[in-house]
Amino acid sequence: MTESDMVHEHIDTIDALMAHYVAGSLPEPARVLVESHLEMKPDNRGLVADLERLAGYALESTPSSPISDRDAKLAAIFGSKAPAAPPKLPSRPQGALFPRALRNLVGFEADDVPWRKRLPGFKEYATDIDGCEVSLMWIRPGRALPAHTHAGMELILILDGAFRDERGRFGPGDISVADATVDHRPVAEKDRPCIAFAVSDGPIKLTGSFRQIIGDLIG
Repeated sequence: MTESDMVHEHIDTIDALMAHYVAGSLPEPARVLVESHLEMKPDNRGLVADLERLAGYALESTPSSPISDRDAKLAAIFGSKAPAAPPKLPSRPQGALFPRALRNLVGFEADDVPWRKRLPGFKEYATDIDGCEVSLMWIRPGRALPAHTHAGMELILILDGAFRDERGRFGPGDISVADATVDHRPVAEKDRPCIAFAVSDGPIKLTGSFRQIIGDLIG
């Protein structure tokens, strides 16, 4: 899947990501990531509401056009069966780590993640959904991930803990947006593990020096 396949145009800011969310142009895993962000930081729904109002104004100003064969189209709409709704997990329990939308997507809570050790101090659960690579990550406190850039687009939502890189700090509810223009080396903060949800549409490319890459790989 190419970068353009994920979002149809370049996303380099949270505002642009929210605009695609409102427009309905995000693949399902990315939509879930944004919905989870909004559950964790409900104050940010104000931006989404503003974008929805702007979209409504634009729709109202669009000239209407007659629908050809109106009666037949209406009969087809009302005569069709509604698609079966996907099963939904209960609303987010008190103290649950995963937002409701994320639990509905992966089907389990944080305590039940089937982690696989990838590197010392780094565990991951990864799968493919809607053409995107979807992963949950657990990073040991103080652990640095190898410096890298991206062949496509990567969205990371911090669920617990935090990491820092060349751009600053990303804590619970924050979204990191990275692409080929971002070369970073995330380091988990030292007070607790960093747990994150990531959606990407392209592989990473290691960029550090040989000595740094070896040091980061062995942890």
